[in-house]
Amino acid sequence: MTSGFTTSKGWLLAILISLSPALMAGEVSVAVAANFTDTTRTLASHFEQETGHTVSASFGSTGKLYAQIKNGAPFDVFMAADIRRPERIEQEGDGVASSRFTYARGKLALWSPKPEAFDSAPHYLTEQTFARLAIANPKTAPYGLAAQQALEQMNLWSSLQPKLVRGDSIAQTFQFVASGNAQAGFVALSQVKAWPEEKGTLWPVPQNYYQPIDQQAILLNRASNNDAAKAWLAFLKSPSALSIIQDYGYDTVE
Repeated sequence: MTSGFTTSKGWLLAILISLSPALMAGEVSVAVAANFTDTTRTLASHFEQETGHTVSASFGSTGKLYAQIKNGAPFDVFMAADIRRPERIEQEGDGVASSRFTYARGKLALWSPKPEAFDSAPHYLTEQTFARLAIANPKTAPYGLAAQQALEQMNLWSSLQPKLVRGDSIAQTFQFVASGNAQAGFVALSQVKAWPEEKGTLWPVPQNYYQPIDQQAILLNRASNNDAAKAWLAFLKSPSALSIIQDYGYDTVE
């Protein structure tokens, strides 16, 4: 009898141990800059397999996500495409102090889905043989601001105004180009890398043409006791996550 009881206790303990990850699993709600959409989906899949936690991600322009957070949107983590908004979140008391860090450095590219659309990107932009050139809104999207800075560096910002179409986010900007509504556009290099079709014509914009696109994440106050949110931020710093981020065309910053 004693042996059977001991065996039963052993099975019960084994069952509890096997269930413990599921019992402890939580959910993290993440507000993510649109350029990081494909990368986030891949990262989330690996994170969920490794931890048992669930990731719920909402994508949009950094400026609009910031406004949503300030208006009480129930996010746990803010992953912006710049430093300025997470810094403001921290300074304004909406983010956990010292949780802010750079998770990726983005790269800007001029892209057209048409093969051999241009040989020299500066010449193409100067000649303006296209009907429309897409950029993200510089006021809300850091990649749009970077595009403006690049065009200013080339002394083309003013002359191109009549042909510019502005997307609310870099995701919408990419769709303008991919759908043919704009013949070319300034997009995130990571978006082109994730594009499943032929890559068309690509010009990685020299990084000294625009300020570094350092993308920062911060834990929001409502999630200060959310273990899943803390685990997500720790995961973003892990070697496996950094490798995925680099594969999508970003630099990582120590």
